[in-house]
Amino acid sequence: MAGVRPKKALGQHFLTDLGAASSIAAALTGGGDTLEVGPGTGVLTQFLLKRNDISLKVVEIDTESVQYLLEHYPALAPNLLEADFLKLQLEKIFPGPFSVIGNFPYNISSQIFFKILDYRDSVPEVVCMIQKEVAERLAAPPGSRTYGILSVLLQAWYDIEYLFTVPPG
Repeated sequence: MAGVRPKKALGQHFLTDLGAASSIAAALTGGGDTLEVGPGTGVLTQFLLKRNDISLKVVEIDTESVQYLLEHYPALAPNLLEADFLKLQLEKIFPGPFSVIGNFPYNISSQIFFKILDYRDSVPEVVCMIQKEVAERLAAPPGSRTYGILSVLLQAWYDIEYLFTVPPG
């Protein structure tokens, strides 16, 4: 990952734990079309590329990360979108159902979930790494102090499961 540093303005936090990345990739149960949001330096991407049951596209807003990905994962080139996920017209990229996976940028994780909700009929599965507090809020039971609007909306459409905690570092 030499040369690519996380950009605070983009909410980037690069996943470096290979075990966690492998577990996140393995948690994706559906096959078929899959979109990775914010691949960064490709730590999760490398495990997704090994899966024969998915057709992977990635979307990355950061030009420096895009260059890194193209250099280290040249096979990604036709499926790498340099774009802002929040501005994508996903129905033009995926004519049918697709799963979403990623290590979501912390500062826009809620916006990503609202965007996914806009496509809830097309997105049967989401597997992501997010801040622990956000994950706890999304999985919170009704009536708990952390249960909120995003919890209500996501739980109405998805089975929310807190899988594991990734240690800092």
